[in-house]
Amino acid sequence: MIRSLLYVPASSSRFIAKAHQRGADAIILDLEDSVAPSEKEKARYGLAEAVPSVSRNGATVFVRINSEKQMILADAEAACRAGAFGLFVSKASEVSGLTRLAKHLDKVEKSLKRKQKTMFVPLIESPGAMLDARALAKATPRVFGLITGSEDLATAMGAQPTPEVIRFPTLMVHFAAKASGVLSFGYLLSQAEYGDVAAIARAAKEARSFGFDGGTCVHPSAIPILNEAFSPSAAEIDRAKRMIAAYEESLSAGKGACVFEGKMIDIAMVARARALLTKQTRQ
Repeated sequence: MIRSLLYVPASSSRFIAKAHQRGADAIILDLEDSVAPSEKEKARYGLAEAVPSVSRNGATVFVRINSEKQMILADAEAACRAGAFGLFVSKASEVSGLTRLAKHLDKVEKSLKRKQKTMFVPLIESPGAMLDARALAKATPRVFGLITGSEDLATAMGAQPTPEVIRFPTLMVHFAAKASGVLSFGYLLSQAEYGDVAAIARAAKEARSFGFDGGTCVHPSAIPILNEAFSPSAAEIDRAKRMIAAYEESLSAGKGACVFEGKMIDIAMVARARALLTKQTRQ
């Protein structure tokens, strides 16, 4: 269960040293936007120490790789060799790009005798990628989830990254993820608004109601907010258990539906309750 994903600049030894203490379910070591061009090569080599450092308390580790052709494979290979669980693939736009990256990592993993495949989370950051999101999600079994890059997407559209502008494309990418059976990360707010914790809390709560699995953040203050928002509450867990019990009692009496708390419930509602309990056990 990945509810919170904290971006950490891969060039910052100070941030890396404390990342494992922040309480995030996942750490994204960033080689892209938060790293100056002159520091990118050094940050890439530093992954060998950074990945095990940030994972000390059990966080899942991703590396956000650069989108430039001369850096994609080198970034991905360094992340794989360092033991990262997966990659955030910046500006993913073509199925062929993901399959080419997968084939390269096949060779690297074979040489390392690494059994766990390096997983992908394509960042959807252009109108074309948004429209092709389902194909990108199905490009390779390595795809673990999808996420919208709201700032770059807004720029590509010539738009402002307001909640109103971001909402539709974010939901389109979310639907593509769910239709493809992969995780969906994000919420309907720009990362530039990281200081407004109240807004993040509202957006995360709304995102969970739509079925998003977790959200990213660039500041540790958002981590407990995301962990709470994307976790079932005690009341929800209790209600789910009681609903399932009522439905099973109805089935044993030869009925296909029953009344629970004054409302009719059926198999679809019970399936949702079971899914909630499954998510809770993975927490």
